[in-house]
Amino acid sequence: MPAPRKTTTIEINRAPVLTLWAAVVAERLGYDRDEAATLGKALAGMNAASKARTLGLAKPAAKPSPGEKAPAPRTEPNRVELLGRLVPVVKTPKGIRAAEDGKPASAEAVHRYLESRFGESLEAVREAMTLLARSRPRATLAGEAFSLYERFRPSIPAGVRGWGAKGVLDLGVIRGLASRSD
Repeated sequence: MPAPRKTTTIEINRAPVLTLWAAVVAERLGYDRDEAATLGKALAGMNAASKARTLGLAKPAAKPSPGEKAPAPRTEPNRVELLGRLVPVVKTPKGIRAAEDGKPASAEAVHRYLESRFGESLEAVREAMTLLARSRPRATLAGEAFSLYERFRPSIPAGVRGWGAKGVLDLGVIRGLASRSD
């Protein structure tokens, strides 16, 4: 019986790819797997919300009408920088978690999300991303992680046509980036 073929490409949406990559980067920077998972999911959500506003698919926060008092800004002093974004976090007995409306995100829910999106390819993709993350010193990775993502993320159509579209994630490209330091 022939050996199983190693996954080299998968067709997938960008959101789970960014979630997993951000989680792998967070792990490389010292967060445990559950902390990293919630940070990755929150970061991908923040990027999706920004993109939706840019594409006109979501409205910016409503401004108060004249004479109406603006809501008091929420203060979230605890933030973690990841891929150039500041992710709000809360401390829990199990470690930090990304904050969703001030409450800790569920690491278990993020793990289930990644398993459902990547399926049997999850470990192969995680392995390739981990290889890439470990190929850079932590300080270097912290500064270039998003630009690395831009180099391997699935290609999708521009604009609204690309919203939610799947593209091809090539693990060979990720592994190739790990062997180069450019």
